[in-house]
Amino acid sequence: MTERIDKVLLTAVETGAVPGVVALAADDSGIIYQGAAGVRAAGADDLITPDTMMRIASMTKIVTTTAALQLVEQGRLDLDAPVEKYQPAFADLQVLEGFDGDTPRLRKPATRATVKNLMTHTAGLGYWIWNADIDRYEQVTGTPNVMPGTLAAFTAPLTSDPGTQVQYGINVDWLGRVVEAVSGLPLDAYFLENITGPLGMTNTTARMTAEQRANSTPVHVRGEDGAWQATDIDWAQQPEYWGGGHFLYSTPRDYLRFQRMLLGRGALDRTRILAEETVAAAFTNQVGELEFPAEMPTAHPELSAPVNLGPGLKWGYGLLLNQADLPGMRAAGSGSWSGLFNTHFWVDPASRVTGSIFSQTLPLADPAAFQLYVEFEMALYASR
Repeated sequence: MTERIDKVLLTAVETGAVPGVVALAADDSGIIYQGAAGVRAAGADDLITPDTMMRIASMTKIVTTTAALQLVEQGRLDLDAPVEKYQPAFADLQVLEGFDGDTPRLRKPATRATVKNLMTHTAGLGYWIWNADIDRYEQVTGTPNVMPGTLAAFTAPLTSDPGTQVQYGINVDWLGRVVEAVSGLPLDAYFLENITGPLGMTNTTARMTAEQRANSTPVHVRGEDGAWQATDIDWAQQPEYWGGGHFLYSTPRDYLRFQRMLLGRGALDRTRILAEETVAAAFTNQVGELEFPAEMPTAHPELSAPVNLGPGLKWGYGLLLNQADLPGMRAAGSGSWSGLFNTHFWVDPASRVTGSIFSQTLPLADPAAFQLYVEFEMALYASR
């Protein structure tokens, strides 16, 4: 089983698709594949491994969503309540319709966003990376995006009325603040007490220790000569808020425990994190007739290539859902998501398998890196 997958990883490094890559997979019995190729940092000699620390970026979103779903199960959080019930500042947000010169043109939203809208990316919030209007708004007003870690990021407007479209954005950063308001805990502490701690995810953290940082891989970009170069790109180390959409560091081995919990319908090693019916809902279409955007053109090609995931995709709770079988790959009803630095995971309840692949490179969806993801998945299913 392992030889074909090992070759996929090794070839990716040899051809320069990535400087280093880690891939893992598990079924109901436990880990069925673990492999790595390449180095931890370009120009260094030490190898990347399943225990190398990485920035998982938007793979944090499903963890924040899990926290919110726990509070729903406890009757402390109402998915249908307006966001402003828990975060009053949300009521101040307006819809960006366009610009008069460099002056943003704003209006009151026609509908009120609910907590469920945040969880399903239907609240009308966008990311500057894929939304040119939000990018321009932030530039002309001096409003920061989420990278600096300042609360001013939460003053960015909506770009559509809540409930009218699926738009990928800072929804789960807002959801994290809702979790904090309801639980009374900072998000990092909530995770440790209720999710990562119980699951034994000892290397999943808000901030790396010195030892963990020494075992981390930096984010890489291509230099002018096309070779990979290590950078110092990182999250703000003393942020004003914990970004529920992106802030975690983890290792591929650690994060696989979270994936296995989802595959296990909310439980891992006799530790239950979510009820079975809650996990079933997470893997169920929660956006009705709406669809996740088939194409996401980039406003910042240095951060993301155009993302083309194709039509017919839905969103559950924290998960992108494919409605049809992918030949030679995951079955219909699988849930997945990715992180900005080319980390990816999926959970396939029908085939009873989950897999993940990790590198630390920009831009997201770089064709070679994305093809590596596809080839790993195909090799894994062909080996079963």
